[in-house]
Amino acid sequence: MIIVQSQEQGGEQRTILMTMKGVKLDKKDFFGKSDPFLEFHRELLDGSYALAHRTEVIKNTLNPSWKPFRINARRLANNNPDASIKIECYDWNSSGTHDMIGICYTSLAELEQTRSGKTWALVHPKKKEKRGYKHSGEIVLDHIEIKREYTFVEYIQGGCELNFVVGIDFTGSNGDPRDPSSLHYIGNNRPNQYMEALSAVGNVIQDYDADQLYPAFGFGASLPPTWQVSHQFSLNGNPNYPDCQGVQGILAAYQQCIHSVRLYGPTNASPIISSVARMARESLQTSGAGKYFILLMLTDGILTDMSETINTIIEASSLPMSVIIVGVGDADFSDMECLDADGQLLRLGRKVAKRDIVQFVPFRDFKTTSPAHLAATVLKEVPDQVVEFFNRTHIIPPPRLSGTQQHVECPY
Repeated sequence: MIIVQSQEQGGEQRTILMTMKGVKLDKKDFFGKSDPFLEFHRELLDGSYALAHRTEVIKNTLNPSWKPFRINARRLANNNPDASIKIECYDWNSSGTHDMIGICYTSLAELEQTRSGKTWALVHPKKKEKRGYKHSGEIVLDHIEIKREYTFVEYIQGGCELNFVVGIDFTGSNGDPRDPSSLHYIGNNRPNQYMEALSAVGNVIQDYDADQLYPAFGFGASLPPTWQVSHQFSLNGNPNYPDCQGVQGILAAYQQCIHSVRLYGPTNASPIISSVARMARESLQTSGAGKYFILLMLTDGILTDMSETINTIIEASSLPMSVIIVGVGDADFSDMECLDADGQLLRLGRKVAKRDIVQFVPFRDFKTTSPAHLAATVLKEVPDQVVEFFNRTHIIPPPRLSGTQQHVECPY
């Protein structure tokens, strides 16, 4: 069994949503005004400070209004109501050497008691001793909300299951399974890349699903007896019951399937993602925080239906599901990486995802590492994605199940 263990610290989790603005900041640019941004620093045990959050830069203004931002109370102040929070205001420079405008201090306790309109004076450390100096402008708290947020551990302890679904690429670009150079070749008693990736991820996820029955599908093959191409077919050959018993059941169904279908194409991912989205939607209506779906897709190349896949992922971002894509082989996966929208939300025209639900990794980066390393990489975002979904939809975890241990092993 592959487990990468993580233990969440005790204490209630809170998220702070803040909107800040500046008023009459000092002018720093010779040919303009200032390009201000804020940095929030939390106090460490030794009295030093560590960066917790940085706002965006607002160009050429002395009265900026920064975008609302969300930050966890633990990240901002280690959940310590009395710990100092240092706020620094800078004038951005393209050289990377930014000019200090001023500093102020607050605390979690003060923020919790504060209402909109609270003002702090920004003081420049080198100017504060000068005669007649008052401050270098002010920052104003335009809006603040502090909300209780539940943790991944609390949802698992309350009985939430991670439902594992698998989709495997059976397109012709993988090569003839009888050829040792094929990505689907099974010989010499050694697993191929598809089997290695499936085992590494599945052996972690299976500990979070009580019945360990996993729907497993293939896509891109032509099926007997008519040899029509299918973009979603059951690996076990039963279209009415695609579940396999455990990871070993999936591997057994895969090995039997690879010898009974013909690899074809094209590489369409959207049908399987849509299918899992339907499962997640139905589950949400009946079980609340009882289930969260994780689709593992294994593919050897660029998706043919990229626009349809992006659209399907955007629609699925409002459902309790995540998509893990592992690229098998040595293809150019640069286009696939756009689906893993780290740092920005996935877009298609005017449609924008509610949250980031995709993690993409190329298997070739892990050929020489342990299965645990691959599992840790592809699953590291899942706990945060689970928590983000249920907190955003205001679904709280059920009370802890009797007999549940205090510490839960997280899949990252």
